[in-house]
Amino acid sequence: MKQSAPPALRNRQPIAEILESELPESGLVLEIASGTGEHAVHFARAFPALQWQPTDPDETALASIAAWREEEGLGNVLEPLLLDAASSDWPVSAADAMLCINMIHISPWEASEGLFAAAGRLLPQGAPLVLYGPYFEDAVEPAESNLAFDRSLQQRNQAWGIRRIEDVDALAEKNGLKRMRRAEMPANNLTLVYRKM
Repeated sequence: MKQSAPPALRNRQPIAEILESELPESGLVLEIASGTGEHAVHFARAFPALQWQPTDPDETALASIAAWREEEGLGNVLEPLLLDAASSDWPVSAADAMLCINMIHISPWEASEGLFAAAGRLLPQGAPLVLYGPYFEDAVEPAESNLAFDRSLQQRNQAWGIRRIEDVDALAEKNGLKRMRRAEMPANNLTLVYRKM
């Protein structure tokens, strides 16, 4: 039941260092597409004053999250919820921050549209939506590894692929959010921080 993703072990600490200066001191963090659950328990341990709400659209992932949660015994990790980001019907009515790691490129664009629409609905003014993953930028030469990764994603599913930051920014603005930070991360990834205006 409990699964492990090597990238989660590699990137969790660099992401935590960004979150330290972006998350509120207390409240509920809604994590979208939590995957194995390793990020959820790591961040919940790092930020004990925050409640962590993991979600995923996949039943196998939900079982893994539940197994990690049970093993770690952290009181601030809530029971994982089934959530399809592309849906307009979310099982959460409010959050103090949102986090989405490695979903935008491994999902149809409709999932990103749903994510930002929900951020516009659920977040209070000034609250962050934090994204992590690979992105293309108009003014930045793409890494060859990201070009190859993008090709492999589209071979697996034509609706997947690395997104342009400019398109994500436009989607954010349409839903009342604005990008406030771009941080370079290991392995040609970026962390993008949007805030509700």
